[in-house]
Formats: sequence, structure tokens, C-alpha cells
Amino acid sequence: MSFPFYPEGARRRSMLTMISSTLIPVCEDVWQVRQALVVNGVPAHTRMTVIRLASGQLWVHSPVALDAALVTELRQLGTVAAVVAPNCAHHLFAGAFMQAFPQATLYLAPGLSRKRPDLRGQPLPDEPGIWQPDLSYHWWRGMPLINETVWFHARSGTLILTDVCQWWQGDRLPWQAALWARLTRVRRRLGVPLHVRALVRDADAAAASARQILDWPIRRISVAHDGLIEVRAHEQLAIALEPLLRRGR
Repeated sequence: MSFPFYPEGARRRSMLTMISSTLIPVCEDVWQVRQALVVNGVPAHTRMTVIRLASGQLWVHSPVALDAALVTELRQLGTVAAVVAPNCAHHLFAGAFMQAFPQATLYLAPGLSRKRPDLRGQPLPDEPGIWQPDLSYHWWRGMPLINETVWFHARSGTLILTDVCQWWQGDRLPWQAALWARLTRVRRRLGVPLHVRALVRDADAAAASARQILDWPIRRISVAHDGLIEVRAHEQLAIALEPLLRRGR
């Protein structure tokens, strides 16, 4: 779980992780792990996405906490080749993940190496990476405190979002989570949370990124916090991004 405005030390002290070791199939060659967290008293969920590339190797987005069962499941799927820390908030479990899969390369979102110099990773390349032609990514500009990279799996039409858009779904959310989601306006539908909107420093750049992402032929959206949208995905994303599009040119 990530709240970019929390100090790094405070976030580490206030996080409790409830590990789930189940890889959930999403579609052909795409899996997710949904993991429960409590951050500063707020129960939440986050998602790790795993994609089997055409090469047979595995690409992992936003690693979660590991246990022995999950390590075994991943090894049974294939060789983990690439691990992505997709923004400047989703990195807490990257170090431990890389210890379990040292043969993989860790790719860091722009600016994350300054925040986490202890992580032995490399910047995301401008040129196509080993995930091509399966995956493409876009660096969402205009929000330098979070610097999210957004990923698109062309074969399944799946867009993978981390923090810029959220939707805290579920009829039985704990009251703390439901209150937080209502306050940030992501309880009832997909949206850009209010605290993420406050991170925008260049409205034109953020709007331009939103338009570029909407150019992808999106059929499914995975939201780290917390949902999988498979009905009218592109339409719902366009509505969610309206606040960013209105602010910029």
C-alpha cells in the first residue's frame, strides 16, 4: 500500500502485511497476487501482476511480500527475468523479492534510485526492454513525487495501474478503509484519488500522459488498490481521468 505523502520511515514503522500466497489467473499468461496490508491503521489491499512473456520468462510488476509457497508457485511458472518497481511508492518489498530471485533484473521507476539507493536496480530503458513485444509502458509525467509508470499488455488488452487511479471495491470494507476511500473519492468507481491529484505539478504534462494512455486499445484494467475492471474498461478509465484532462491542455 502506498501513500506518497507519508514519510518513508513512518511508513515502514506503520505497515503490517498479511501474506497471501495464491497466484490468481486473470487470463492467458497473466496472474495476480492480492495481498492485505494495514497502513497507519487503514486496512487495504495491493496487487502484484505476473506475466509470462513470449520468451517463456516472467515479468513481475509491483512485488509483494513473499512466503515459501509463493516463491514455489512463481518458480513453477517459469524463470523470473524482470521485476518492476513501478513508481516511487511501490518498492517496499523489492529488495526481499530480489533476494529470492537474484537472477532477475530489477527496473526502477524514474527517481526511485535516489529514494532507495540500497536497491540494486537499473532505470527503465527508453528503448524496448526484454518485455517487448508483450508489454509497453508510459511514464506518467507531471507528478514527480510519484513518477508512476503505466504498463499495457497488448495481447490481453490489460492496462496495469498502481496509484494514479484507484477503486476500493467491496461491500464489506472495514470502516477505516471505506472512510478513506470515500474521502479520496475512489469508493464507488474508478478515479484519481484526491491525494494523487494534489501531487500534480505540471497539469499539461499530466493531461498529455492521460491522453496517450487512452490511445491504447484497453479491454481490461488492473488497479493495485484494488480491483480488476473487465466491463467498459476504456470508458471507465476516460471518466476517471477527466479531472486530469480538465486541468491541462
